[in-house]
Amino acid sequence: MSEMKTYDIITVPDPVLRQTAQPVSRVDDAVRKQMDRMLQTMYDAPGIGLAANQVNLLNRVLVMDLSKRTEGSPAAPIFMANPEIIWESEEISVLEEGCLSIPGQAADVERPAIVRVKYLGYDGKEAELSAEGLLSHCVQHEIDHLNGVLFVDYLSRLKRSMILKRAEKIKKQQVL
Repeated sequence: MSEMKTYDIITVPDPVLRQTAQPVSRVDDAVRKQMDRMLQTMYDAPGIGLAANQVNLLNRVLVMDLSKRTEGSPAAPIFMANPEIIWESEEISVLEEGCLSIPGQAADVERPAIVRVKYLGYDGKEAELSAEGLLSHCVQHEIDHLNGVLFVDYLSRLKRSMILKRAEKIKKQQVL
Protein backbone atom coordinates (compact mmCIF):
# COMPACT_ATOMS: atom_id res chain seq x y z
CA MET A 1 0.00 0.00 0.00
CA SER A 2 1.36 3.43 -0.88
CA GLU A 3 1.92 5.96 1.87
CA MET A 4 -1.21 8.05 1.99
CA LYS A 5 -0.86 11.80 2.18
CA THR A 6 -2.07 13.15 5.49
CA TYR A 7 -3.75 16.42 6.36
CA ASP A 8 -2.27 19.16 8.53
CA ILE A 9 -4.04 19.30 11.88
CA ILE A 10 -5.42 22.75 12.66
CA THR A 11 -4.74 24.02 16.18
CA VAL A 12 -6.21 26.72 18.41
CA PRO A 13 -6.89 29.61 17.97
CA ASP A 14 -7.67 28.93 14.27
CA PRO A 15 -11.25 30.17 13.61
CA VAL A 16 -12.12 27.07 11.51
CA LEU A 17 -12.31 25.16 14.83
CA ARG A 18 -15.26 27.40 15.80
CA GLN A 19 -17.24 26.91 12.61
CA THR A 20 -20.15 24.55 12.07
CA ALA A 21 -19.54 21.80 9.53
CA GLN A 22 -22.18 21.15 6.86
CA PRO A 23 -23.86 17.76 6.24
CA VAL A 24 -22.65 15.65 3.32
CA SER A 25 -25.34 14.75 0.78
CA ARG A 26 -24.06 11.18 0.57
CA VAL A 27 -20.97 9.09 1.25
CA ASP A 28 -19.28 8.79 -2.14
CA ASP A 29 -15.70 8.02 -3.19
CA ALA A 30 -14.57 11.57 -2.40
CA VAL A 31 -15.92 11.34 1.16
CA ARG A 32 -14.42 7.86 1.60
CA LYS A 33 -11.06 9.15 0.40
CA GLN A 34 -11.34 12.00 2.94
CA MET A 35 -12.20 9.48 5.68
CA ASP A 36 -9.18 7.31 4.83
CA ARG A 37 -6.87 10.31 4.79
CA MET A 38 -8.30 11.61 8.08
CA LEU A 39 -7.78 8.18 9.66
CA GLN A 40 -4.13 8.11 8.53
CA THR A 41 -3.67 11.67 9.87
CA MET A 42 -5.18 10.61 13.22
CA TYR A 43 -2.92 7.52 13.47
CA ASP A 44 0.17 9.59 12.67
CA ALA A 45 -0.71 12.23 15.28
CA PRO A 46 -1.35 9.87 17.24
CA GLY A 47 -4.95 10.28 18.39
CA ILE A 48 -8.16 8.30 18.85
CA GLY A 49 -10.57 10.62 17.04
CA LEU A 50 -10.50 13.34 14.40
CA ALA A 51 -13.23 15.59 13.01
CA ALA A 52 -13.20 17.32 9.61
CA ASN A 53 -12.87 20.83 11.14
CA GLN A 54 -9.53 19.76 12.60
CA VAL A 55 -8.12 19.27 9.10
CA ASN A 56 -9.67 22.46 7.72
CA LEU A 57 -12.65 20.77 6.08
CA LEU A 58 -16.16 21.85 6.96
CA ASN A 59 -18.23 18.77 6.25
CA ARG A 60 -19.78 16.56 8.93
CA VAL A 61 -17.25 13.71 8.85
CA LEU A 62 -15.33 12.13 11.72
CA VAL A 63 -13.15 9.10 12.30
CA MET A 64 -12.31 7.22 15.50
CA ASP A 65 -10.29 4.20 16.51
CA LEU A 66 -10.00 3.31 20.17
CA SER A 67 -8.64 -0.20 19.64
CA LYS A 68 -5.13 0.74 20.75
CA ARG A 69 -6.44 2.45 23.89
CA THR A 70 -9.12 0.28 25.41
CA GLU A 71 -9.83 -3.38 25.82
CA GLY A 72 -13.09 -4.51 24.32
CA SER A 73 -13.57 -1.51 22.06
CA PRO A 74 -14.49 -2.14 18.42
CA ALA A 75 -11.38 -3.45 16.66
CA ALA A 76 -12.07 -1.59 13.44
CA PRO A 77 -11.95 2.14 12.88
CA ILE A 78 -15.30 3.92 13.01
CA PHE A 79 -16.21 6.27 10.16
CA MET A 80 -19.16 8.62 10.54
CA ALA A 81 -20.77 11.09 8.19
CA ASN A 82 -23.55 13.36 9.47
CA PRO A 83 -23.40 11.91 13.01
CA GLU A 84 -26.28 12.92 15.24
CA ILE A 85 -26.87 12.09 18.91
CA ILE A 86 -30.40 10.70 19.08
CA TRP A 87 -30.37 9.73 22.78
CA GLU A 88 -28.25 10.45 25.82
CA SER A 89 -28.35 9.08 29.35
CA GLU A 90 -29.08 11.25 32.36
CA GLU A 91 -26.17 9.50 34.05
CA ILE A 92 -22.99 11.56 33.84
CA SER A 93 -19.45 10.39 33.18
CA VAL A 94 -16.23 12.31 33.86
CA LEU A 95 -13.13 11.42 31.85
CA GLU A 96 -9.91 13.20 31.03
CA GLU A 97 -10.01 14.49 27.47
CA GLY A 98 -7.30 15.84 25.25
CA CYS A 99 -7.44 17.16 21.72
CA LEU A 100 -5.09 17.10 18.73
CA SER A 101 -6.09 20.73 18.08
CA ILE A 102 -5.06 21.75 21.61
CA PRO A 103 -1.70 19.95 21.77
CA GLY A 104 -0.31 18.71 25.05
CA GLN A 105 -3.35 19.70 27.10
CA ALA A 106 -5.97 17.62 28.88
CA ALA A 107 -8.72 18.11 31.45
CA ASP A 108 -11.61 16.27 33.06
CA VAL A 109 -14.82 16.74 31.08
CA GLU A 110 -18.34 15.90 32.22
CA ARG A 111 -20.66 14.41 29.59
CA PRO A 112 -23.65 12.06 29.34
CA ALA A 113 -22.34 8.58 30.20
CA ILE A 114 -24.10 6.79 27.33
CA VAL A 115 -25.18 8.12 23.94
CA ARG A 116 -26.80 6.64 20.87
CA VAL A 117 -25.60 8.10 17.57
CA LYS A 118 -27.20 7.85 14.14
CA TYR A 119 -24.85 8.33 11.17
CA LEU A 120 -23.92 7.28 7.66
CA GLY A 121 -21.14 4.71 7.62
CA TYR A 122 -18.22 4.21 5.25
CA ASP A 123 -20.55 2.26 2.95
CA GLY A 124 -23.02 5.17 2.90
CA LYS A 125 -25.66 3.19 4.78
CA GLU A 126 -27.44 4.54 7.82
CA ALA A 127 -26.20 3.01 11.07
CA GLU A 128 -26.51 3.47 14.83
CA LEU A 129 -23.92 3.18 17.55
CA SER A 130 -24.54 2.91 21.25
CA ALA A 131 -21.51 4.20 23.10
CA GLU A 132 -20.36 4.29 26.72
CA GLY A 133 -17.10 4.98 28.52
CA LEU A 134 -14.24 6.32 26.43
CA LEU A 135 -16.12 5.69 23.16
CA SER A 136 -19.02 7.82 24.40
CA HIS A 137 -16.70 10.69 25.33
CA CYS A 138 -14.79 10.37 22.07
CA VAL A 139 -17.86 10.44 19.80
CA GLN A 140 -19.37 13.38 21.72
CA HIS A 141 -16.02 15.22 21.58
CA GLU A 142 -15.75 14.73 17.79
CA ILE A 143 -19.40 15.70 17.14
CA ASP A 144 -18.74 18.83 19.23
CA HIS A 145 -15.92 19.70 16.80
CA LEU A 146 -18.36 19.52 13.90
CA ASN A 147 -20.48 22.06 15.81
CA GLY A 148 -17.53 24.36 16.51
CA VAL A 149 -17.31 23.35 20.17
CA LEU A 150 -14.04 22.42 21.94
CA PHE A 151 -13.63 20.34 25.11
CA VAL A 152 -12.31 23.43 26.91
CA ASP A 153 -15.77 25.00 26.52
CA TYR A 154 -16.96 22.63 29.27
CA LEU A 155 -14.39 23.97 31.73
CA SER A 156 -14.40 27.00 34.00
CA ARG A 157 -13.25 30.23 32.35
CA LEU A 158 -10.03 30.15 34.36
CA LYS A 159 -9.13 26.56 33.44
CA ARG A 160 -10.05 27.20 29.82
CA SER A 161 -7.84 30.27 29.50
CA MET A 162 -4.92 28.51 31.22
CA ILE A 163 -5.13 25.56 28.82
CA LEU A 164 -5.42 27.77 25.73
CA LYS A 165 -2.47 29.92 26.87
CA ARG A 166 -0.32 26.81 27.43
CA ALA A 167 -1.33 25.40 24.03
CA GLU A 168 -0.35 28.63 22.29
CA LYS A 169 2.97 28.68 24.15
CA ILE A 170 3.67 25.10 22.96
CA LYS A 171 2.72 26.12 19.42
CA LYS A 172 5.13 29.10 19.50
CA GLN A 173 7.93 26.83 20.76
CA GLN A 174 7.33 24.42 17.87
CA VAL A 175 7.59 27.28 15.36
CA LEU A 176 10.98 28.40 16.71
